[in-house]
Amino acid sequence: MKSCSLPLMNLIRKPGRTLVLALLTAFLALAVFGGSVVVLSLRGGLRSLEARLGADIILVPSEAQSKVSFQNMFLQGTTGAFYMDASVLDKVSEVEGVEKAAPQTFLASLKADCCSIRIQVIGIDPALDFTVQPWISRSLTRELGDMDVAVGCKVEAGMGEIIRIYELRCKVAARLEPTGTGLDTAVYCNMNTMNTLLRAAEEKGVSHKIGSGDSVISAVYVKVKDGTDIDAVNSRLNGHLRKVTAVRTRSMITGVSDSLAGIGRTVTFLIAAVWVLAFVILLLTFVLIVRERTREFAVLRLVGASRGMLSRIVLLESFLCGLLGGLAGTGLAALWLFPFAQFIESALKMPYLMPSPGMVLLLAAGTVLLSAAAAALSSVAAAHRLSRVDPGTALREGN
Repeated sequence: MKSCSLPLMNLIRKPGRTLVLALLTAFLALAVFGGSVVVLSLRGGLRSLEARLGADIILVPSEAQSKVSFQNMFLQGTTGAFYMDASVLDKVSEVEGVEKAAPQTFLASLKADCCSIRIQVIGIDPALDFTVQPWISRSLTRELGDMDVAVGCKVEAGMGEIIRIYELRCKVAARLEPTGTGLDTAVYCNMNTMNTLLRAAEEKGVSHKIGSGDSVISAVYVKVKDGTDIDAVNSRLNGHLRKVTAVRTRSMITGVSDSLAGIGRTVTFLIAAVWVLAFVILLLTFVLIVRERTREFAVLRLVGASRGMLSRIVLLESFLCGLLGGLAGTGLAALWLFPFAQFIESALKMPYLMPSPGMVLLLAAGTVLLSAAAAALSSVAAAHRLSRVDPGTALREGN
């Protein structure tokens, strides 16, 4: 008698019982794998946001946005269109403690003919910029030329393609790596290109400038000198400049981090609750199965099966059910998570960057093995009880 083939035959012979056990472990695997991917994606998005912002302080016109909306600008990519005189940049550079200051100019969201989503055009000065330029340099060894653009990973335009912005032709010179934020839908260009686009927008009746002939910018990104108190520099900027608001990027990231921690705790609690519930249900299911299979195991004892063999049969059956359920649950979670990652990001309104393929595969394998182990562990008590069955007593009670 082969104790390895018998469990498989038992599972095939009782498809209803097999399906119930597999569904229970599938539910467990779906919760563990899905919840873990969501939490890792949120953490990855936050790390990406911290790296991409790259500045200690950001200055915008005072009337531009409230602090909460200002935070959402970078999470959702809707930076809007607000302007201040470009001379602010020189004044910022003069403030004690400022090491670097780089301007950015925003152009109102629009639909380009290449895209099915709304995009945001952001003008940078490649010579001064220290937030976006390092990312652009990963795929473009030269500076952005006039009418060249670098696009976020969610903009549907390939390298070398032409996109139209306010009817002007711009060539895609670089594609940026994913950040898990609204910046993935942004388009970056140099200041000459931005000024050309602003004029084209004005010709179409979209007014942006604060005065005729004025050179304008939308924000100034500030890097504070090492060892300098960032809060002190932030206070100097707010006191030195009129009609401009300086905001620490750390305050935005802290708010996002707090929200992420709350979501992470909720997801972890739900995973733990599902784990406990599924384990208890599996345990009760195997206990109930004991009564159903008492005569079956009594017969096996009579034909020579040892107690250890009976225990191995039950444990192997439960392990195979758990393995099947783990594969099914992990697969269902993947079908739900990966095609709808953008929808999940929009719904959560948080930075959301999927883990690497290697990490996803490792997590999936771990989830499947965990589900199989949980199913086997929940059957230990039942296996022990069945292995102690007295054949004569069981057969007499069954008659």
